[in-house]
Amino acid sequence: MTDYGMALLWVLILASLGLSILAVLLSISRQRRSHSLTVASTAGEDVASEATRKVLREFEKNGQSPDAALVNWSPDTLRKILADDLPDAQVIVVSNREPYIHNIKDDGVELLVPASGLVSALEPITRACSGTWIAYGGGSADRLTVDSNDRVQVPPDNPSYTLRRVWLSDDEYQGYYLGFANEGLWPLCHIAFTRPVFRASDWEAYEAVNRKFADTVVAEARNERPIVLVQDYHFALLPRMIRERLPEAIIITFWHIPWPNSEVFSICPWRERVLDGLLGSSIIGFHTQFHANNFTESVDRFLESRIERADAAISYGGRATLVHAYPISIEWPAELLAKLPPVEESRARLRERFGLSADVKLCVGVERLDYTKGILDRFHALDELFTRHPEWIGKVVFLQIAAPSRGTLPAYQQLHDECLRYANELNQRYGHDGYKPVVMVAEHHSQQQVYEIYRAADICMVTSLHDGMNLVAKEFVAARDDEQGVLLLSTFAGASRELLEALIVNPYDAAMMGQVLLQALTMSPDEQRERMRPMREIVRDNNVFRWAGSMLLDAARLRKRGDLERATSVAERPANTDTNIVSLFDRMRKVAS
Repeated sequence: MTDYGMALLWVLILASLGLSILAVLLSISRQRRSHSLTVASTAGEDVASEATRKVLREFEKNGQSPDAALVNWSPDTLRKILADDLPDAQVIVVSNREPYIHNIKDDGVELLVPASGLVSALEPITRACSGTWIAYGGGSADRLTVDSNDRVQVPPDNPSYTLRRVWLSDDEYQGYYLGFANEGLWPLCHIAFTRPVFRASDWEAYEAVNRKFADTVVAEARNERPIVLVQDYHFALLPRMIRERLPEAIIITFWHIPWPNSEVFSICPWRERVLDGLLGSSIIGFHTQFHANNFTESVDRFLESRIERADAAISYGGRATLVHAYPISIEWPAELLAKLPPVEESRARLRERFGLSADVKLCVGVERLDYTKGILDRFHALDELFTRHPEWIGKVVFLQIAAPSRGTLPAYQQLHDECLRYANELNQRYGHDGYKPVVMVAEHHSQQQVYEIYRAADICMVTSLHDGMNLVAKEFVAARDDEQGVLLLSTFAGASRELLEALIVNPYDAAMMGQVLLQALTMSPDEQRERMRPMREIVRDNNVFRWAGSMLLDAARLRKRGDLERATSVAERPANTDTNIVSLFDRMRKVAS
């Protein structure tokens, strides 16, 4: 055979061998793929039961997890987290406002459930965890309804957790709440161009009341390792005070309002004390990453600390504090929706109550009477609409529910007077034959009444000048199971980061708001549905149980790390041997003691 023939033969042999190998590899690949599909199919049957456990094993940085969407977040989810990852943990909630208020009325006792975003977010969580809620008892009949330990079981119709009331004198309330908290920290943290007022006497009252609440937390704790959820700017000093008494507690502080940049925060005369108090927390939560970043920058500027940016943590005084964003939300589904009439009936009842004709478009705003909420700016927008589009005069009514709030403070008295004056001016200018374009109701409403107002509205205006989240926007979306209604939402509210299908507005631009209001008034039912449906999905998936669950999962991770560190430090420490090496756990205990 010639050399050419031999070469050709070898080529054929090698080609045949290569094809054989390729065939074998393809066969193996098919078998593996088939096996994988079989396993996946089998595993798929267990996804529902395993989804929660998968998330529990996932560290949720900043309250977000790629697997969180697999879980139907509910009270049962929270109970499972507590049972599996935080067994025997006692949950204690601390807030200024109480979830149930007892007042004396007509020689009897009336129960009031305040229409508060904080209460609506925390109450279902405390119920799910069978916890203890510590709050200021300010109702006129609150003392008459507690036991000898200042406790009352709530909710009244289905008791599932304990409300522990703390009593404050008039001077304490004036200095701590109206003074430092609401004339100092509130305007400091909100860009609403109201000057903060700081008084030494208010600071002393604030410190004393925080100490009183710390004493109550310690008294209510069943052991040295409770999980304490501290709420809002009323208790900036409380985490450190609890840490000094209960060094092994998991303390989660959630700051419900914005945190200013470090330059603005520097105005506070007790800035270092406020930061030190908050860093007694295991975890500090904010609604948005922007506010978390502002807090971290403030600590970096004013305290000797180490910023662990990759881990979103601050090391200070021998202890690390996580600083994360956990966007708050509401209960889903809202239990009270089942008690409400259909949308059309709600609409008819509300129009009858306020004497509104059936053919006018109803625009609503619902909040406390506060200068951060942009109430006057809505009136400006309505004025712009009527000026540029006078054909709408007589065809739209704006109903403003403005619950009285902090009425003894000058800034709030001034706002109340300005709102009434502007509403009367608009009614005189554009009203006729019994038609008033603005109806302002300065009364408290129950949560059920508020939801009925949402259901009756064509448009809901949430025009905050500066807000942490603003749950009114989410409540309006949750109330509209008919998938109708239009949400006008300020770009300066945290909710605008989630509810992207809302009509986003700049409340400082009255002309722009007037045009967007016209867009809302003329929006077709189909477009309303296309916008409302995805917003309802967002509120459903990112509900309040996910908010709480994310923080509890991070708390569980911290507790397990502490337990591991403690066990390791004990196991590795040589017996009867002097050493200069001190474990992180021991350093933390030493600092806290």
